Amino acid sequence: MPPQSPATGQSTPVSIGIDFGTSNTVVAFAHADGRTEALNFEHGGQGLNHFVTALCFWDERRPGKSTIRVEGGPWAIEQFVEATSALRFIQSFKSFAASATFQETRIFRERYRFEDLLATFLNTLVKHGDGKLDLSAANLVIGRPVTFAGRQPDDDLAMQRYQTAFERLGVVNPTYVYEPVGAAFFYARQLKRDATVLVADFGGGTSDFSVMRFEQAAGQLKAEPLGHSGVGIAGDAFDYSIVDRIVSPRLGKGGRFRSFDKELSIPNHYYANLARWHQLAMMKTNGDLKGLQDLVKVAVEPEKLEKFIEIIEFDMGFSLYSAVSKAKIALSSQDETEFRFAGGDIEITAPLKRRDFERWIAADVARIEASLDEGLKRANTRAEEIERVFLTGGTSFVPAIRKLFAERFGEERLVSTDQFESIAYGLALIGQDEQKERWAVRAPLAA
Repeated sequence: MPPQSPATGQSTPVSIGIDFGTSNTVVAFAHADGRTEALNFEHGGQGLNHFVTALCFWDERRPGKSTIRVEGGPWAIEQFVEATSALRFIQSFKSFAASATFQETRIFRERYRFEDLLATFLNTLVKHGDGKLDLSAANLVIGRPVTFAGRQPDDDLAMQRYQTAFERLGVVNPTYVYEPVGAAFFYARQLKRDATVLVADFGGGTSDFSVMRFEQAAGQLKAEPLGHSGVGIAGDAFDYSIVDRIVSPRLGKGGRFRSFDKELSIPNHYYANLARWHQLAMMKTNGDLKGLQDLVKVAVEPEKLEKFIEIIEFDMGFSLYSAVSKAKIALSSQDETEFRFAGGDIEITAPLKRRDFERWIAADVARIEASLDEGLKRANTRAEEIERVFLTGGTSFVPAIRKLFAERFGEERLVSTDQFESIAYGLALIGQDEQKERWAVRAPLAA
């Protein structure tokens, strides 16, 4: 059966773009006449064009029977908020895609590898698409970062895991395209003349750059990729700085515990995992929770570790993420805000100044700038030759990032969007391109 338009239900040549993001996932449809539309999800009386990249597993108990249930997206958050039974809430799991050290996590009685988590998530996405998303029949274009998140990302491993997960849903021969290339195709429809464009895509886990040359020829827009680069640093890394400086010290970071006749420092790796959203989601089963429960018995300030344990045991990662995100957004328009997190018996408040935040993230911003330089070098293009800079993703609104691009290219050349759909729209449009295979990524980008 040919894919159908989600708006009309009529059979029509449709291509589908999937932007599987660290924080949010978007599906878009492109029609032969150039129209694009995002898959809409009806939740709580609202129409949503994005599907939160999260999973919630819970143990549903009935007399004589126990069943493990799972939900994704906003339904996962709803289940987490309304939970009346044991659960596991997992977010930002895309950050594990290229990690060879992440083999599996145990969720209740089952073991889940990355491809299991992704396939499970995609199944919830399809289910809530209300029959509008048939991946097995699709002309499908899937986005991927230029460089995956992680200290030593294995891009080949990530793509194998992607392939396995999508195959389970019946996907046949999908086209994989760099996410910033998708954003470039979305932006290119606004161009009125030939232009060399830099696209900077800031996600939750990665910052990716593509330099593209767009030219009008015989009434059609022709595109040529000049160079790409990326680094596994973006919004989640900036979040880390807030958690590390404000939250962690109130949960025992820098504290000590007694061992025989000595006092030793509480190991820092617990707090490194707390400040990484994907790792925090795994602390219940990776041994960290048990380690903290042992430490609280000998800690000099056990009440702080007890609060840390409470955050893990009661899956407060999403609530903490929301508090950090709210504070970070406020600093985009204010010089100072108040960080506030409350959950259970825990309440953490502290003033947060933009100048301190910018000092904390300075090293990350420098690495992002180095990746930008690498992209320009690979494209053999100088900054002054870039005619338009298209910034997409929430982190592009962080003043320190905006300043970096304004100083390099001039404020007048910058174009920004906070549209969640821009990458997915562009990926779907690539699916309509007769030469879409030229955009396909079949191997990791050479270093």
